Amino acid sequence: MERLRYLLVLLSLLHATDSFYVPGVAPINFHRNDPVEIKAVKLTSSRTQLPYEYYSLPFCQPTKITYKAENLGEVLRGDRIVNTPFQVSMSVEKKCEVLCNFPNKPVTLTVEQSKLIAERIREDYYVHLIADNLPVATRLEFYSNREEEEKKKEKDVQFEHGYRLGFMDGNKFYLHNHLSFILYYHREDVEENQEPTYRVVRFEVIPQSIKLEDLKADEKGMCTLPEATGSAPQEIDPSKENQMLFTYSVHWEESDIKWASRWDTYLTMSDVQIHWFSIINSVVVVFFLSGILSMIIIRTLRKDIANYNKEDDIEDTMEESGWKLVHGDVFRPPQYPMILSSLLGSGIQLFCMILIVIFVAMLGMLSPSSRGALMTTACFLFMFMGVFGGFFAGRLYRTLKGHRWKKGAFCTATLYPGVVFGICFVLNCFIWGKHSSGAVPFPTMVALLCMWFGISLPLVYLGYYFGFRKQPYDNPVRTNQIPRQIPEQRWYMNKFVGILMAGILPFGAMFIELFFIFSAIWENQFYYLFGFLFLVFIILVVSCSQISIVMVYFQLCAEDYRWWWRTFLVSGGSAFYVLIYAIFYFVNKLDIVEFIPSLLYFGYTALMVLSFWLLTGTIGFYAAYMFVRKIYAAVKID
Repeated sequence: MERLRYLLVLLSLLHATDSFYVPGVAPINFHRNDPVEIKAVKLTSSRTQLPYEYYSLPFCQPTKITYKAENLGEVLRGDRIVNTPFQVSMSVEKKCEVLCNFPNKPVTLTVEQSKLIAERIREDYYVHLIADNLPVATRLEFYSNREEEEKKKEKDVQFEHGYRLGFMDGNKFYLHNHLSFILYYHREDVEENQEPTYRVVRFEVIPQSIKLEDLKADEKGMCTLPEATGSAPQEIDPSKENQMLFTYSVHWEESDIKWASRWDTYLTMSDVQIHWFSIINSVVVVFFLSGILSMIIIRTLRKDIANYNKEDDIEDTMEESGWKLVHGDVFRPPQYPMILSSLLGSGIQLFCMILIVIFVAMLGMLSPSSRGALMTTACFLFMFMGVFGGFFAGRLYRTLKGHRWKKGAFCTATLYPGVVFGICFVLNCFIWGKHSSGAVPFPTMVALLCMWFGISLPLVYLGYYFGFRKQPYDNPVRTNQIPRQIPEQRWYMNKFVGILMAGILPFGAMFIELFFIFSAIWENQFYYLFGFLFLVFIILVVSCSQISIVMVYFQLCAEDYRWWWRTFLVSGGSAFYVLIYAIFYFVNKLDIVEFIPSLLYFGYTALMVLSFWLLTGTIGFYAAYMFVRKIYAAVKID
């Protein structure tokens, strides 16, 4: 009764809570004239994939530059959040103000600085600012393919992350040196005697390029914007020094958008209906195919088991064929059992990490408003999931008659993470050479190594120890001493043909989602539909399991009992299609021409493909293993 009372009190407290805020993203209430700090995040370009710090270009600087303490995810993303000299106050309008300290004295860019700015404009760089943790966006208005009458009524609005550093006209470069900030606020309900409070709900910018002569500035730092028709843009000539003024204006607008919904504008930047329709279509197709495969395999198996269990005469018994014939070899340990169990252990580690991350993100705890939270959580979870990876690897290694458990545990803890760290270190050296903020600093690299050897390695050893001590998996039939000869196989039973055939169904389940994930990674978009991603992940698990069972059944029917490694390789066949899709995406969607950005793309894509292969291979292997144990336990074997 006492426990029940405590439970009821807890439930009533939860029911009384009106709103739930994730730690670190609670709303900030501003009063009139309160300062709203504008911070800079980084410069990005989908053409180079190399982020840079805001002050890597000669922008106006405040008296004291202060960098925000970033979490692990922000550092790995290349975010370097820093203060800026923009002076913005809640609901205070500014028509035009000079940004730098000397109102009448223009900023002089040296030849080197002019060359650098021209190069960044050519590379199509965007500047990313934030106000109250909201990213700045550029409004894009256009007419959709509607009827002529509707065209006149309204335009479709989309938002572009950040604003363009400048633009090119022919061979000339023009810099956006004037920023018109439009900030939307929501007035909060307060009591009569209290001062009204406001919350920032949207942050837009209209970048403009205005020539020095057209910006008339006085001694107080105020300036006058020219008429839109008569102004000339601010050219940057990379062959000489350039003079200009950096200016900005601030406009406030009241909005009905509530603070809790303020990210919706940023997250609906592409047509979501296409996304929904495509995913539902994929889900229906995969469920339909999975249903057909299940029906066929169950009916065939029932027939096989019924035939094998018949008490027929000796002549019929002598003529038995199919998967029952290899019962004495089907559980024979494969070659390199330590490497197989290590790869499967890493696959389990990845599976647990991805499942938890997607589930938590689906609950809204890892939204884009929590910068770097997704990557930080993924890194820490992978380290802590080492205990499960070690346990499954250790138990399988013992089942496969392995004896050197310490070496097996070390292999599990270092094989996959070692490959990932090696590739990332090589790529990081190239990024260092470009002086990009995307380069992982040396202290962060040391911290990641400490996490690997201080958290993941001991946990893998701990899990491996208990997994190795546990009773091995119970195989229903004994293994013969002499291996059976394998008959010559048909062409379609070839390993590579199997990889191509098995990869189609799982890839079909998730290739639409892959497009949105690639857009988020390589084109600086926000990814937020974690509910759909969770659904697609479940479908991926189902389709990998189904196709793996079908492939192993065909293999055993062909009297080929070497299924351990083959199931793992074939189940990961969809990773091959992911690689093909990545090449297609690179050629058709991205505008990357330089060597280092191309190297980064294919280096990180290789890591994605490797991880996806481990994940799908592990899912398929365990599904096939359970299936093989089940069918051999169902037949009578003398």
